Amino acid sequence: MVPRPLLQPLVPRLRRLLPGLAMSSATGSFSLQQPLNYRGGARLQPADGGQVEEVYEPATGRVIAKLLCSGEKEVDLAVQSAKAAFKVWSQMSGMERCRVLLEAARIIREQRDEIATLETINNGKSIFEARADIDVSWQCLEYYAGLAGSLAGEHIQLPGGSFGYTRREPLGVCAGIGAWNYPFQIACWKAAPALACGNAMVFKPSPFTPISVVRLAEIFTQAGMPKGLFNVVQGGVATGQFLCHHPDVAKISFTGSVPTGVKIMEMAAKGIKPVTLELGGKSPLIIFSDCALENAVNGALMANFLTQGEVCCNGTRVFVERKILDTFTKEVVKRTQKIKVGDPLLEDTRMGALINRPHLDRVQNFIKQAKEQGAQVLCGGDLYAPDDPKLKNGFYMRPCVLGNCTDDMTCVKEEIFGPVMSILPFDTEEEVVERANNTKFGLAGGVFTRDIQKAHRVVAALNAGMCFINNYNVSPVELPFGGYKASGFGRENGRAAIEYYSQLKTVCVEMGDVESVF
Repeated sequence: MVPRPLLQPLVPRLRRLLPGLAMSSATGSFSLQQPLNYRGGARLQPADGGQVEEVYEPATGRVIAKLLCSGEKEVDLAVQSAKAAFKVWSQMSGMERCRVLLEAARIIREQRDEIATLETINNGKSIFEARADIDVSWQCLEYYAGLAGSLAGEHIQLPGGSFGYTRREPLGVCAGIGAWNYPFQIACWKAAPALACGNAMVFKPSPFTPISVVRLAEIFTQAGMPKGLFNVVQGGVATGQFLCHHPDVAKISFTGSVPTGVKIMEMAAKGIKPVTLELGGKSPLIIFSDCALENAVNGALMANFLTQGEVCCNGTRVFVERKILDTFTKEVVKRTQKIKVGDPLLEDTRMGALINRPHLDRVQNFIKQAKEQGAQVLCGGDLYAPDDPKLKNGFYMRPCVLGNCTDDMTCVKEEIFGPVMSILPFDTEEEVVERANNTKFGLAGGVFTRDIQKAHRVVAALNAGMCFINNYNVSPVELPFGGYKASGFGRENGRAAIEYYSQLKTVCVEMGDVESVF
């Protein structure tokens, strides 16, 4: 265990990041008085709204900030500020935008530990994971910085010396609506391609995790972006509705639940606005008997217990070939029982606290229902009380493995969004593919086998947008990420995202006289 005094050097650096924070130790004493809205290059209180939400530290259950929700006037001011900055940013060359994005990436990389600490305090995930999230964030900015200078249309030769060409142009002001499981990283995933293409963005984080995204906005300004190019509005459903309905918002990118995604689509349809939806999942992880067992066990743990299981693409339906069911299950249970749960800011912690009490209760109810329907709790699933008295009101539970599961159980069909793994046996390849696809979701899927032909054959048959072979939850920024079916559409990351943050203009040039048919 890492002694708490080793965390003390972060305190002065966090105070430099957030002058309004009061903090005497890393866990259990963080508080923030600074405004959480960001507009025109500065933190400020919203011009209207008035509704106050409490922001929690999941590790302790303490209120660490008061969130003032943005009303219609504040949303409009943020959009107008972004619209003004867009006029400047969109006229800059791709190389000029590249340099600013690279500088932002450099600042994030330099402040990695401090930003990760903010993320952990507000989200509850382990500091070990949070640092990895921040690394992905600056890598995303670097990747799209590299693409910014290469964005181009094409030239098409036409008869008689005439020709046509296409221009790739930005959309305008884009709305980003983030989720609470990866607050900083999701903001970067949405902002980086949008800004590289020349757009502006107004971002609304989850009201559960509003803190770190404002730091990203400050970094963008520090890196040299026009003030107002990336603004932050705070709030819940009403604030999101004002943003989606705003006539000057050209595109909406949303990460979150399926029901909210449906509402986003409905609002966007009224304004004929393109949307990117990254929604929920109930992804299959298929373990064949010819797999490398230790690697498959590692994959199953990675597919279920990252960020306390609060990951949309987690492979929570673990299909195991019956020949190795007992061996695999025994090893998974043994490894799950060793996962260190507790203070997320300690270096050896591998599972922190769930986001809040209502969500913890929801996950507990799924486990209770699973037992009532005949599933067997092989380990975990109960509430966890750390020894540290500071953590007694935190939102902890032990990671859970469920056996004796069947496809018709609620725990197998519905997204739990918590550290709960359901193990299901199968006998044949054809059978497991059919069962894997028997879901309304289609976000991800994984296969563990030494037979490379079978691996490619199975992933080709899976109805999922992100597939893994002999690994899981690996999401390099170079590769597109997104789902099929109810898991949404559009793509984040990779070159594919450029298509969703830009539009093509076609120009036809006639080199001779116009031939009239009249």
